[in-house]
Amino acid sequence: MYINFWYPVVQSTKLEDKPQKIRMLGQDFVVFRDTQGNAHCLADTCVHRGGSLAKGKINGDCIQCPYHGWEFNGAGECQRIPSLGPNPKIPGRTRTDAYPVEEKYGLVFAFLGDLAPEDRPPMIEMPEFGKEGWRATWTEFETTFNYERSIENGLDPAHNEFVHPTHGFSGANEEYRVNELRWLGDPVWGEGFFHKFNSPEADDSEWAKMKKASSDREVGSGHIGPNQIWTYIRYGEGRAMHQYLYEAPIDATHTRIWLVNMRNSFLEPELDDKVNARNWKVVSQDIGVLENLHPKLTPLNNTREFMVPADEPILRYRDKLRNWDAMGWRIDNDALESSEGKIAFAIPSPGRREHKSWVLDPIPLVPGKPEEVRKSQAG
Repeated sequence: MYINFWYPVVQSTKLEDKPQKIRMLGQDFVVFRDTQGNAHCLADTCVHRGGSLAKGKINGDCIQCPYHGWEFNGAGECQRIPSLGPNPKIPGRTRTDAYPVEEKYGLVFAFLGDLAPEDRPPMIEMPEFGKEGWRATWTEFETTFNYERSIENGLDPAHNEFVHPTHGFSGANEEYRVNELRWLGDPVWGEGFFHKFNSPEADDSEWAKMKKASSDREVGSGHIGPNQIWTYIRYGEGRAMHQYLYEAPIDATHTRIWLVNMRNSFLEPELDDKVNARNWKVVSQDIGVLENLHPKLTPLNNTREFMVPADEPILRYRDKLRNWDAMGWRIDNDALESSEGKIAFAIPSPGRREHKSWVLDPIPLVPGKPEEVRKSQAG
């Protein structure tokens, strides 16, 4: 798990008039809206006596701790300490970590890290979102597998033939092979590819109209950062489905995922349930495989899995993970687990670059190797 990336927190329509506790990166956060409707994300631990802010209530533009009534605004600044009486001078060290928030594509995203705006990695953009001729649906689900394994699955051009009966021939096609990959994207934050593939006809008349357009179809996948992936499926005759997975690791072996599906055909709202049901059928096939992988975590050494040319997208993804390791952004999960119940940690926020005195300890990170970052960028 990594700091310094954008993570999906909650669907916008589900963040209303009550604070919510959200677990990500092995830590708890509170999300809430102020009186202007702006979303905020703070570390959930009150710096006074460790109360859960998410169990409190919204008071004006602040979140109030249920234990002693301390109030924190959306910037993480303590605005009220009731036990000090009216109009006290509130010490600056009472601040808590607050994280940059962006609300787009029907989701609330939080930047969980301490980088300045100009240094932050991008998130996957959805250029067709909100445009005429496209319709969006959302599916949220939680899984019991590691999010890196999930991203690797989405970048795997060879699994469709065997995992998804509607995408391949389950190994019955003796002429099957992974075709040449056409690469594109950002070599720093994430790459993608397109390739041609054959698949059987659709299993019902409505979807067959879409799939009969071509027996030689094109699909593409790519990622941004460790936790966001896009998949474009082009059926022919201008028909396409664009899917975006925004993933938030709950911890090392549990993941919360939002699938935003964009389609440019069958735009009638009454078809939303059918689209979601079909997508869920495909997702369930992936889940059935990913929940049974061994080991559960991505191997740190590629020699622990025998890789072939079709695995190049996965190897490129792992190269980027190693680069982010070298930058010192990986959370030390072993240290985190050994301190469970003993120390209250927080993901370091941008405010820690401005203020030096904090109550909560920053989450332990695996030491970086800056010299390896330089070698990677030079390559």
